[in-house]
Amino acid sequence: MLTVTTAIVSDLHLGATSGVDVARREEPLARLLETVARAARVVFLGDLLELRERPAAAVLEDVAPVLRRIGEAAAGRQVVVVPGNHDHQLVAPALERARLNGDHALPLQIEHEPRRGELAQLLADSMPRSEVVLAYPGIWLRDDVYATHGHYLDAHLTVPRVECLLAAAVRRYGAGLGADGPRAPDHYEAIVGPIYALANAIAQNARARPGTRRGSLSRRVWSAATARGDAGARIRGALIGRAAIPAAVAAINVAGFGPFTADLSATELRRAGLRAIGEVVDRLGIEADHVLFGHTHRAGPLDGELDEWLLPGGTRLTNTGSWIHEPVFVAGDGPSNPYWPGRVTLLTDTGPPELRNVLGDLELPSPPRPT
Repeated sequence: MLTVTTAIVSDLHLGATSGVDVARREEPLARLLETVARAARVVFLGDLLELRERPAAAVLEDVAPVLRRIGEAAAGRQVVVVPGNHDHQLVAPALERARLNGDHALPLQIEHEPRRGELAQLLADSMPRSEVVLAYPGIWLRDDVYATHGHYLDAHLTVPRVECLLAAAVRRYGAGLGADGPRAPDHYEAIVGPIYALANAIAQNARARPGTRRGSLSRRVWSAATARGDAGARIRGALIGRAAIPAAVAAINVAGFGPFTADLSATELRRAGLRAIGEVVDRLGIEADHVLFGHTHRAGPLDGELDEWLLPGGTRLTNTGSWIHEPVFVAGDGPSNPYWPGRVTLLTDTGPPELRNVLGDLELPSPPRPT
């Protein structure tokens, strides 16, 4: 008997060259499949695939066994894929067709039918026993619950991540939105679409099997600035965090791309993400009691945090976390850390979403270090 109406999972990043995608490991995958098998509907809320590091064909080849097992666990049921920023190419052809048809008013939810030869259809072919549906930029799970990956928040995030800096540049020089900024999904697509198209073009020309681990520049900077190691590491971190980063951020703000903050603390990362997604909810006019999102990989609300996750209009935010193991954020804290992988959000016909950590009792080795 099915005891859960919908299971929502985000940010698996299947196919990551760094090995941080834990769902390709046997025990985490078994836990994921158990959750999928109990759900009447499964929603992958963005970044199901890691398509920014190498050609899509190579990624699909590597993760096909995992997708097949997910499809078998969800046999006869609906699997909804909501693309995010790292797998935006799943929906890019459908968005381009809409533009060519003169339909620039992208609604809050539209289901796109994958077409033969497109990446989305190849994904669906990997799960032939399930009904694979593509929804973008989000999906109404109930009349009072809206879910989206959350990548539009990069247009408002005050943390100077590379993608946010690029979004600020496109918004200022290329999106043609004026001073009022984005007020509709197609406005946000005008900001983020060029960034994702460039990232996809670079990935398709990358080596299919890179020999070294790729990393995020933003994560490396954060790691260096918040170093907890020996005295030398802490001194270097202080120089970066108290001198280099503030100077760089000040220059960025003077150039008119801000406002960005030089505060890279875990508290500010959380609060900045919540402010940014709240801005998206307000600008898009999402009238829901609950809004689910992923993208930042920071699950919540956890115990004692609920007040911060309530928007002024009463909407409660829930971040679905991730299924990638990032030691730079977990920092040895283990399953209690909000960045610990393995979060699943469960939604029944009534009541609030329930956030669970299905890997909370599992010991996870760190990903391999760069070669």
